[in-house]
Amino acid sequence: MTAGRHAARRDRPRAPRALAALLGLLLAVGAGTASAFDLQAHRGGRGLWPENTLAAFSQALELGVDTLELDIGLTADDVVVVSHDGALNPSHTRGADGAWLVAEGAPIRSLTLAELQRHDVGRIKPETPYARQFPAQVGRDGETIPTLAAMFALAAARGATTVRFNIETKIDPTRPDATASPEAMVDALLAEVDRAGLARRVTIQSFDWRTLARVAERAPALPRAYLTSARGNLRDRRWTTGLDPAAFASTPALVKAAAGADAGAVTWSPSAGDVTADAVREAHALGLGVVPWTVNDPVAMARLIGLGVDGLITDRPDLLRDVMRERGLPLPPPSAAR
Repeated sequence: MTAGRHAARRDRPRAPRALAALLGLLLAVGAGTASAFDLQAHRGGRGLWPENTLAAFSQALELGVDTLELDIGLTADDVVVVSHDGALNPSHTRGADGAWLVAEGAPIRSLTLAELQRHDVGRIKPETPYARQFPAQVGRDGETIPTLAAMFALAAARGATTVRFNIETKIDPTRPDATASPEAMVDALLAEVDRAGLARRVTIQSFDWRTLARVAERAPALPRAYLTSARGNLRDRRWTTGLDPAAFASTPALVKAAAGADAGAVTWSPSAGDVTADAVREAHALGLGVVPWTVNDPVAMARLIGLGVDGLITDRPDLLRDVMRERGLPLPPPSAAR
């Protein structure tokens, strides 16, 4: 979902036929360059390793990915941490005593960093739906919910100087008390990105477009990715900053309106099942990158690549590498530990 590397295809004026043919050839050749397709490891590659942990990010870098996709929340002491869930998830969380949580735990926002990191999130609880969904995941006991700063430091230690970070703000406009406010979350996130000096390698994504509006206001040059789901946030305008999806002819048109005519690098990141060839063509004509989520089936990966998407978010970066190899796409290199 790295909008930065797809920064805005702009509508081009009509060219003479010979020039148009040359442009088409150059674009076809460009599709084989390393920057033409973005392999994103969803939550660090949770189909293989414990989600959103330093162990997962380390393994994904060793495998070779273009982008680490991850989620963030804010603790009670305003530390940006890497977590998909707004509260401790009993499917992969154990307490300091080693016992699995029996129900959803405390909200991330209610815990200090020290309290949060007393929990172990390095293994899936057996016999749960989550365990059945990811039978290939290899656990790593002792993993705690990391800070975003620690994840950035890990990438630096690995020498991963070109790897990007696609960071999702986990916030729900229908549950305003469950997390930090959009302003607090985005401001803390931007401060962390600035401290790490990584603005040129970060995209911020969200289903809650209020956070993307805040990013546009505070850091307009930072790439943004607008997450959509026909059965999710597109059914409630609270997620789309008040815009009515039904008032637009298409989702790409809605995203373009939300981003603004003068927006910089913007990506549309739809649910994979919502993607059609016409939608991809329209999004590209509007200057949007297209990076669907979350695609784990090789047949679906190949289909979407054939439609011309700019990248894919996957729990199985190993399988996506195989599909890319079969289609002649260059593979992102591994980042070895120093």
